[in-house]
Amino acid sequence: MGRLDGKVAIVTGAASGIGRASAVLFAREGSSVVIVDRDADGLNATERSIVESGGKAELYVGDVGREADAKGYVAHAIESFGALDIVYANAGVLGPPTPLLEQTVELWEDILQTNLIGPFLAIKHAGAHMVRQGRGSIVFTASTAGLRANAGSAPYSASKAGVISLAQTAANSFLGTGVRVNAICPGLIETGMTRDLFATARERGTAGKIGQLNPLQRAGMPEEIAAMALFLAGDESSYVNGQAFAVDGGLSSTLPFRRPIR
Repeated sequence: MGRLDGKVAIVTGAASGIGRASAVLFAREGSSVVIVDRDADGLNATERSIVESGGKAELYVGDVGREADAKGYVAHAIESFGALDIVYANAGVLGPPTPLLEQTVELWEDILQTNLIGPFLAIKHAGAHMVRQGRGSIVFTASTAGLRANAGSAPYSASKAGVISLAQTAANSFLGTGVRVNAICPGLIETGMTRDLFATARERGTAGKIGQLNPLQRAGMPEEIAAMALFLAGDESSYVNGQAFAVDGGLSSTLPFRRPIR
């Protein structure tokens, strides 16, 4: 028996990184999965991983920040599998490291469109179906950048703080419906968004310093975020609602320090 046996899930940003790891894990645990991304090649690779492990997957190539696509991937899940129990709105963009006073409105709009409006659209279109059936779990990928400064650029951090607030406010908007909403706040994870950072560190010979600011003193892996997503998606978390969970090696639990306090 898998932890998601008989359930239908949507995972956005599933072409790589956390989204791919989560989609593969959800399928391994018994869920039929609709995987969503703009990167068709990446989606094909994720689908192969799922199918080779005996899982069921359907692809939807689209932009999560556009309402027509959000409406489309929800409809595709229901048409393909006859139900919708889980949405993991994971897709996100980092944006360039532009200094604050040089940032444009267009940069902010692009980041907010994917990172914040995308999760809202997932709620709007998946939530309506879940309310009718009287149950459902919606999970967002936020970030430790939404909890504290200096973990990302201003627009990225603001968008992720918005995602945390959206999880809280949406959970309360679904009062009495059986629909739950929660968020995950990853720390430094090696994904497509952070690939350049990791590559640069390896080229400089400083890879051992990656993640040194958290108590575990290492970066995380996509599979470690996927494990939290699995918990929040399934029935084991049936009394967990409106929360934001940091999965960051302990980074957000501390203030900066020069050496351990013993």
